[in-house]
Amino acid sequence: MNIFKNLKLLTLFFSIFASSCATVTAPDERDPWESFNRSIYSFNDGFDRAIGRPVAEAYQFILPDPVETGISNFFSNLNDVIVFVNSLLQFKFYQAASDFSRIVTNTTFGIFGIFDVATHMDLPKHNEDFGQTLATWGVGDGAYLVLPFLGSSSARDATGLLFDTALIFPIAYVKDDEARWGLIALAAVDKRASLLEASRILDKSGVDPYVFVRDAYFQVRENLIHDGNPPTTNTFQEPTQEDLLLEDELEKELQLQ
Repeated sequence: MNIFKNLKLLTLFFSIFASSCATVTAPDERDPWESFNRSIYSFNDGFDRAIGRPVAEAYQFILPDPVETGISNFFSNLNDVIVFVNSLLQFKFYQAASDFSRIVTNTTFGIFGIFDVATHMDLPKHNEDFGQTLATWGVGDGAYLVLPFLGSSSARDATGLLFDTALIFPIAYVKDDEARWGLIALAAVDKRASLLEASRILDKSGVDPYVFVRDAYFQVRENLIHDGNPPTTNTFQEPTQEDLLLEDELEKELQLQ
């Protein structure tokens, strides 16, 4: 689900793990509101440890794997509507056609997206949102921003998130308040459950989690904006074999169904 996918930043854990361990806390020009952001981060972390993580662990323990997969697939299918619209806005017309075909296929043959039939028909899952669209239109990141409950964002991406969730995301058009908020809550728990192993790895890493998550967020966004081929920099470090093994573990947990 697009609302909660900011946590997906941990998918590139392996590529900055080594450098993060050596990070010295210092002012970051991308984070002028660091004091405020750290307060929100602490609030989010406290809420997650008290409620979010225990609920996600119970959810994962109770539900059989096929049921959990079906729920993830259902919300992924809804998210494909956001992907489709933003593919159009970025003038990726061939990809948009694939996204639309994916939605139709999974909604019909996949029973409202519960089964991901499209992937097996060479209609892959893409990842686009209005924050990325703004970036392709030349809008910069803006200041780093930690949102209550939602986590890492930026001035640009928070604007994109509002656009996507208020105007495009299908759940926004569910008239019944209880049904709408029930779907949002279920999507949040399902996404949190998919990140449990990544959270455990971060807890054991020994780095400043705030700095790590912030740096990883910008790296993931850069990767998404450039469709997996971001501009190279002189600070890139070739991942070690240990990093690659860690990447494999995280991808199993964080990939969209």
